[in-house]
Amino acid sequence: MAAAAAGNSLINDVDLRSHENNLAHRTREIDRERLIVRRGQPFSITLQCSKSLPPKHHLELVLHLGKRDEVLIKVQKERGAGDKWWFNQQRAQDEMLLTLHSPADAIIGQYRLAVLMMSPDGRILEKTDKIKFHLLFNPWCKDDVVYLPDESLLQEYVMNEDGVIYMGTWDYIKSNPWNYGQFEDYVMDICFEVLDNSKDALKNSKMDVEHRYDPVYVSRVITAMVNSNGDRGVLTGRWDDSYSGGVPPYRWTGSVPILQQWSKAGARAVKYGQCWVFAAVACTALRCLGIPTRLITNFSSAHDVDGNLSIDILLNERLEPLADGRKKDSSWNFHCWVESWMKRDDLPKGYDGWQVLDPTPQELSDGEFCCGPCPVTAIKEGNLGVKYDAPFVFAEVNADIIHWIVQRDGQRKKVSVDQSGVGRNISTKSVYGDYRDDVTLHYKYPEGSKEEREVYEKAGRKVTEPTNGSAEPGHLKLSIKHAKPVFGTDFDVIVEVKNEGSRDAHAKLTMLVMAVTYHSLHRGECQRQTISVTVPAHKAHKEVLRLHYDDYARCVSEHHPMRVKAFLEAPGENEPIMTVANIPLSMPELLVQVPGKAFVWDQVTAYISFTNPLPVALKGGVFTAEGAGLLTATEVHVNGYISPGQKVSVEFVFSPMRTGVRKLLVDFDCDRLKDVKGVATVVVRKRYHVV
Repeated sequence: MAAAAAGNSLINDVDLRSHENNLAHRTREIDRERLIVRRGQPFSITLQCSKSLPPKHHLELVLHLGKRDEVLIKVQKERGAGDKWWFNQQRAQDEMLLTLHSPADAIIGQYRLAVLMMSPDGRILEKTDKIKFHLLFNPWCKDDVVYLPDESLLQEYVMNEDGVIYMGTWDYIKSNPWNYGQFEDYVMDICFEVLDNSKDALKNSKMDVEHRYDPVYVSRVITAMVNSNGDRGVLTGRWDDSYSGGVPPYRWTGSVPILQQWSKAGARAVKYGQCWVFAAVACTALRCLGIPTRLITNFSSAHDVDGNLSIDILLNERLEPLADGRKKDSSWNFHCWVESWMKRDDLPKGYDGWQVLDPTPQELSDGEFCCGPCPVTAIKEGNLGVKYDAPFVFAEVNADIIHWIVQRDGQRKKVSVDQSGVGRNISTKSVYGDYRDDVTLHYKYPEGSKEEREVYEKAGRKVTEPTNGSAEPGHLKLSIKHAKPVFGTDFDVIVEVKNEGSRDAHAKLTMLVMAVTYHSLHRGECQRQTISVTVPAHKAHKEVLRLHYDDYARCVSEHHPMRVKAFLEAPGENEPIMTVANIPLSMPELLVQVPGKAFVWDQVTAYISFTNPLPVALKGGVFTAEGAGLLTATEVHVNGYISPGQKVSVEFVFSPMRTGVRKLLVDFDCDRLKDVKGVATVVVRKRYHVV
C-alpha cells in the first residue's frame, strides 16, 4: 500500500483503516476500500513499524493537493488554531496510530499524504508517500458552513439516493421517480472530474483548488458545468423535440448513466437534457460532495429575458405566438432547479440557509451559463442586489404576465387575462416519504398581503390592478373546465361565459386548442372554433369542445400538455378578455414487481407489465430499468407490435449490490408513447450464514 525506503525500513506498511473511518464519516456507501473522510472530523491511520524508532527521531506529515501538487500543506504536530491541519500520534508495540484533524474549512478533493521520518538534525531518513484519501464537505460538523443540525434532513438531502421530481401543471402535479445514485461506484470521482474540467480549473488550477474550500464557489462551478454551454459541461440542452443522435430528455430515469457517459467520452457533453435532468444531475453531484441539496419545482415559472419583471407574451390576431426570431419572455408550465444549504459568509447577515442554484442554461451570469447560489430569503424579501442572480430568480416566481395582440398595422392591444399567476405550488419531495412538500411561502408572502405589496415595491415590480374594469362592474367572465384526461382517450373541454351584468350580452367567442411543450413552445394547432354567443343577464353559456385522440395525437409533445385558449370580444367591454388552461394528459403506469425477499449479491427477478391504452398498435417498445445499489441501466426490447389493449410482460434477473431500501425505476418508450414510468421498492438484506 505504501512505498518505503529500501534496506532497513522503519515503516513497513500503512493501514488506512478505511472500514472504520468511512463508517464514522458516513461515506461507506461510496466506497469501503478507499479512504473517504469529511472535513472537521478526525480520522486515524496505522503505521506498521519494523523496530523501535531511534531516540529523537520524529515524524512529519505533508499533504499534497491538485493534479500537479499545486497546494502543499504541512500538518502541524499539535493543535493550533482551528483553521490548520494537525495530527497526534500514539505508539503501541510495533504500531504507530496517527490521528489527523482537518479544519472545518479544508479544501475538498483528493489528497496525497507523505509521512516523513526525520532525524534529530532535520534530515529525511525515510519517506512514505503513496497514501491517498478524499476529503468531502461535512454537514454533520457544526463548524462547517454546510452544517445542517437535523438528522432527518441530512438523511434526505445528503444520504438519500432516490428522489421524486414534480412535473405537470400547477393544478395537476405529477410525480416522477428519479435515481440520484450519488454513492454508486466512481460517481464521486466523476464529480471531481467535473470540477477539474471547469473553465476556472483549466485556466488556473492552483487558484481553482484553493477555492474548493468554499461551497459557494463549488456549487456555482457545478451549476455552470452541468450544462455544456460555453464549457466542457455534462449535458446539452434541447427543447425542440428533435433528439436524433442522443437520448430524449424524458427517457432518463437517473443521473448515473449521464455522468458515466460524460466521463467515458472524455468530458464530451451527453445529449440531451431539459430542466429536470439538469437539476437532478446537479443534485447528485452536490449531495455526493456533501452539500445538502434538494430539487425544487416551480409551477407557472416565468423566464424574464429583459429584466422588467413582466412577461410580455405577443400573439397575432389568430392568437398564435409571434415568432420574430428574438429571444422572448416566456412562461413555463414548470421549471426545476435545486436548493443547497450553506452559510453565506460572503453576504451581510440574514442570508444563510437554502440557496437557489439553477443549472439549466438560460441567461449569462458573470459571463457563464449558471445561476446562483441565490438566498431564498433574498427572493422572499425582494432584496435583488444580493448575489447571485436574484432579479432573474425573483422574476421566475413573481413576474407579471401580460398578453398583447399585435394587429396587422403593428399596434399592440392589451388583453386582460384571467390566468393564474406565476410561481405557484413550489414543490419538493418530503423528508418523510415520497410525497410533496409545498415551499411556496419560503419564496413569497401570501398573495394579496401587505408584505407582498411591500416586497413588490422594493423589487420595482408594479402592483397590478385588475385591467378589465368596465363601466358596469358586473360584466362577462370567462372560464375553462376540464376533467383529468388520459392520453389515448377522447374527452370534453367546457368553455363557460358568465354574464354578471343586468343586460343580455352578445359576443364573439374563439376557442383554440394547441399542443405546447412544458416550456410553452408552440407545437401546432389541434382545433379552432369561432362562434357568436348571446348570454342572458345573470346567466351562463357553456360551449363543449370534444377532443378526439385522432386529432390531438398528431400534435401533442412528449409531456403531453395541451393549451386551450378562449378569447371573447364583446361590444361595450373595454378590452377583449382571454383565459388559458393547460391540460396535461395523464399517462398509463407500468406495473413493476419484485416478489420474494432480496439479499445482497443473490439473484432476484423483476416482472414488468404494461397494457397498451391507445386505440392503435405500438412498435419499437423498449423498457429501461435502473436503481441505485440494484443494477446499472439495463434495456429490454419488445419485438413486433403491441396491439390496442394488449398486455406485454417482461422479466429480467439482477443481483443487488448494496443493502437497504432501494428503488427500481423503469421507463417504457415506443413510437407513439414516451415517458411511461413505473417504480418498485426493494428491501435488500444481508444474508447471514448459520455456521
